[in-house]
Order: sequence, then C-alpha cells, then structure tokens
Amino acid sequence: MPNDHIRYDVLVQEALRGMVRDVLDQVAHSKGLPGDHHFFITFDTTAEGVRLSPRLLAQYPKEMTIVLQHQFWDLKVSDEVFEVGLSFGGVAEKLSVPLGAIKVFADPSVQFTLQFETLVAGPDDAEAEPAEERDEDVPREPKSRKGSVPAVSAEPADEKADRPDDKGGAEVVRLDRFRKK
Repeated sequence: MPNDHIRYDVLVQEALRGMVRDVLDQVAHSKGLPGDHHFFITFDTTAEGVRLSPRLLAQYPKEMTIVLQHQFWDLKVSDEVFEVGLSFGGVAEKLSVPLGAIKVFADPSVQFTLQFETLVAGPDDAEAEPAEERDEDVPREPKSRKGSVPAVSAEPADEKADRPDDKGGAEVVRLDRFRKK
C-alpha cells in the first residue's frame, strides 16, 4: 500500500470536526435548534480536556452520549471545545468537550451520522494507523493520548451500511465508500 504523505484521512477528519463545530456554533448563536433537529453526541470521557463532574465520570468511565434537543443551556463553542449545560437525573451539570473527543455526531431528524475513529501511532514510526489494524498484541485503548491522531472510520462498509435503513435509521458516512478498490 502506498504511503500517504498528505494524510487525507487527517484532513477529512479536521474538515468534518469543523463542520460539527460550525453546526454547534450556529445553534449557540440562534439560541436553539431549528425545526425537528436534535443531536446525539458520543464522546470519549477519558480524552484530554474533557471536563465533567466526578459523579458523571464514575457513571460513564469510557464514553458518554448526550442529547441536545429541548433542555440544554449555555452552549458555547470555540475552535477546539464546546461547553453545554445539561440536566442528569434532575442535577444540573456543565460539560466541556474537546471536538477531538467526539466519537459520533448524529442528527436523527435528517438521518445524518458521522462516526469518528482514533488512529494510533505505531512504535517504530511516526505514521498513524487504525488501532484495529495494528499487528502487535496491545490493548486497543492507548494509555496515553500523545501520538494519537483522530480520523474518520476506515472500516470497510458493507452494502447495507451505505444505504439509509428503511425503518428511519441514520446513515453512517464512511471514507471507504469513496475509495477506489
């Protein structure tokens, strides 16, 4: 396989995270979601820069999915992080989530889903490769986030995953759909 010196996967990743940032920024400035739009955002709770209460971290030690629909407040978006107020079990909480910690962003109202994956640098080179494709027998979750490069899912998509589900399911956008075989 040829060596990708341009790192298209990283460039696409950054562009898609920029799109998520822009959508959240539009919502923050309009003081609400238009129409039936609502967001499901899954993020890695162990990622560097994630801020949530010890209670929530104990409840969601690896990842967490939040819903931005009717009851959220103080949505603030910067170039790298979004902050939002939500209620969990009747207790108000403020979360701070780096855009790089997002694993899934979905808007079910229009059957739109982005699924992100983390690429991990190999021990012998500075190039990153998908964690699922590493040859060495090491845990999938890196102990340190240093050297990690986020990227869009590079898993092969089967034919069914490329089409929206007839039952109203969301479509996952994957890079493999556009790659030459």
